[in-house]
Amino acid sequence: MDRIRELEAQSVYILREAYRHFDSLCMLWSIGKDSTVLLWLARKAFAGQVPFPLVHIDTSYKIPAMIAYRDRLARDWGLTMIVGQNTEALADGMGPDKGRLVCCAALKTDALRRTLDGSGARMRMNPAGDYVADWEPRPYNGVIVGARADEEGSRSKERYFSPRDENSDWDVSEQPPEFWNQFKTRFAPGTHVRIHPLLDWTEIDLWEYIRAEAIPIIDLYFDKGEGTRYRSLGCAPCTACITSTARTNAEVIEELRRTNTPERAGRAQDQADPHALEKLRREGYM
Repeated sequence: MDRIRELEAQSVYILREAYRHFDSLCMLWSIGKDSTVLLWLARKAFAGQVPFPLVHIDTSYKIPAMIAYRDRLARDWGLTMIVGQNTEALADGMGPDKGRLVCCAALKTDALRRTLDGSGARMRMNPAGDYVADWEPRPYNGVIVGARADEEGSRSKERYFSPRDENSDWDVSEQPPEFWNQFKTRFAPGTHVRIHPLLDWTEIDLWEYIRAEAIPIIDLYFDKGEGTRYRSLGCAPCTACITSTARTNAEVIEELRRTNTPERAGRAQDQADPHALEKLRREGYM
């Protein structure tokens, strides 16, 4: 628990530094365990409130339970919820049958870039819990993301404060040094910065924290009597369950201590190309 509390303190510090230094800040919420833990930490950092909007990129292929969970939690916790979508690509018939990476580039990367710069279709949840057009889109210069270095190779190349250029492109070779708690938070005009408060957390750390804090994580991560569960969440056609009988946080943790299977083994885009995620991330993907 000492490690968990140290990680918690570091993440809260990063969140507060981000809020201090970026005047147009948002946080990506994919509905998965990482970004939901990040949301929980943000509420801790700011006395139960989240003082910036949550952004979700809806490909229209998400598991329906994920969307229901998103909207329920947003209403219960009083979150400012923004949903971005590449409506043009969807109208043209974009989907996984066009190719996994082509689909991800259009419905995730392009949608995210346009949502963040204010040029794409965005919906905002109103006080009644309904989504209406966001008539005041503005670009975000700080974007908080729940990426962990241990989840996938390209994420281990990130920094806590990782700059993207005016096109959201990521130059891996141009990463600012970060020593101790000294972070670069001032960048050239036009830059937007991805902020990674969970960078040093591991998958087991997350589940230990979920258990310790009783975080209401989506139940897709647990077996419901069928001998399967999700370990990583994405679009329904591209995300497979794993064989597992883990029904509680403790059982998930015990299972993770014994497995050698990669966390994203069930993600079809990674199977299509082992370097897929880095290619997408270099072009602006989360």
